Amino acid sequence: MKGGLNMQGLMRQAQKMQEKIQKAQDELKDKTIEATVGGGIIKVVFNGAQEMVKIEINKEAVDPDDVETLQDLVLSAVNAGLAKSKEMVQNEMGQITGGMNIPGMF
Repeated sequence: MKGGLNMQGLMRQAQKMQEKIQKAQDELKDKTIEATVGGGIIKVVFNGAQEMVKIEINKEAVDPDDVETLQDLVLSAVNAGLAKSKEMVQNEMGQITGGMNIPGMF
């Protein structure tokens, strides 16, 4: 009997944690971070769902004779923004899960 009660308690805790995780994931969609490269020439904004929601490119970065540099800057900005977004999510979820890495949750 005691084992059954313990299992029920664990199931309730798991369900509460799942609800908190779902709520945090919904809230993270509204939280954003920004990353800039090239001294602010390019700025990207990502939300907690790892979606880029904004990109700003300073017109000084647009040189028809040097498209490769612009491409590299955009790529760097997107990668930096994505990394910051993932870090934000891990920090938020770590507060809920106590640092446990739960596969498939985030």
